Amino acid sequence: MDQTVVDQIKQDIDNNDVVLYMKGSPVFPQCGFSAAVVGVLSHVGVKFKGVDILQDAGLRQGLKEYSNWPTFPQLYVKGELVGGCDIVREMYETGELETLLKEKGIATGATA
Repeated sequence: MDQTVVDQIKQDIDNNDVVLYMKGSPVFPQCGFSAAVVGVLSHVGVKFKGVDILQDAGLRQGLKEYSNWPTFPQLYVKGELVGGCDIVREMYETGELETLLKEKGIATGATA
């Protein structure tokens, strides 16, 4: 794996509490799964950095190797891979996502 790509991933994850590697941008998601995770994060009211993996094939492949996770989107919270769309959606529905964010000290705008 290209060290430059690894450094970029680590920098994104280290410098942002919540990072979503996705197809498209938070304003204009390019797939339904990315749109669903953006919707969940927006509903919870958490600030996050969206990274468009469609702009860089090296980043897209590097992330698959870095995370050992083959699909996108990929959500990272405080440097830890949470998972993709199905996992994030399930965690949201059970309340686990808000609990995780609270445990990690990440502010949300969600009202219970």
